[in-house]
Amino acid sequence: MGVDSGLPDFRGTEGFWRAYPPYERLGLKFEEIADPVHFADDPALAWGFYGHRLGLYRATVPHEGFSILRSWGARVFTSNVDGQFQKAGFADVAEVHGSIHHVQCVEPCTDDIWECSFDVAVDPETMRAVDPLPSCPNCGGLARPNILMFGDWGWVPHRSQAQLDALTEWRRSQRKLVVIEIGAGSAVPTVRRQAELASAASGALIRINPREPEVRHGRGVSLPVNALEALTALARAIGRTCP
Repeated sequence: MGVDSGLPDFRGTEGFWRAYPPYERLGLKFEEIADPVHFADDPALAWGFYGHRLGLYRATVPHEGFSILRSWGARVFTSNVDGQFQKAGFADVAEVHGSIHHVQCVEPCTDDIWECSFDVAVDPETMRAVDPLPSCPNCGGLARPNILMFGDWGWVPHRSQAQLDALTEWRRSQRKLVVIEIGAGSAVPTVRRQAELASAASGALIRINPREPEVRHGRGVSLPVNALEALTALARAIGRTCP
């Protein structure tokens, strides 16, 4: 969803390295850098990656496709951690993997989650964060993003769980949902599974994906294009059929 706003596409090692050449020189893949172990072993490396992303997402303007979805009264379930839906004005967003705009203690010493009120300075040549690094206000130790990373046993989930519970309650009250799935890959199938589950009764699934558009068992429609192109075309089609 964010690629049409100019955000980098991390899908695949080559895409990740194009976005972050220093990690190619280090031989690090996305799943290796997005590992909570670095916050203990090399916090400047860990916060270099997440601090750069935090600044990038804060500076990004959501594309028109977000407004189109809002005009349809969409509720959001996302594995993105960039906060672009909230920036585009969505109030009801379920962030299944957490948010880069919220942080927690590395330990964690408590289950507190707080909003980011800081910037992280990053050396663009080494992609390492510059001291001082974010700290926990409770114990004074290192803070980390409230994001579910790979092999992550320290993530504090209650903020995301409250969002997911609210979405589940809303879904149970709906009988005629159309599910629009955007850019969800099969390597980490969290969003695909949710979309297929939510549309199981009706088959009313629209899968927008330029790389993996296939729909299983014909239960839905596939659009093998980018998000903005697909949403714009759908909006025009609806406009032609509505009074």
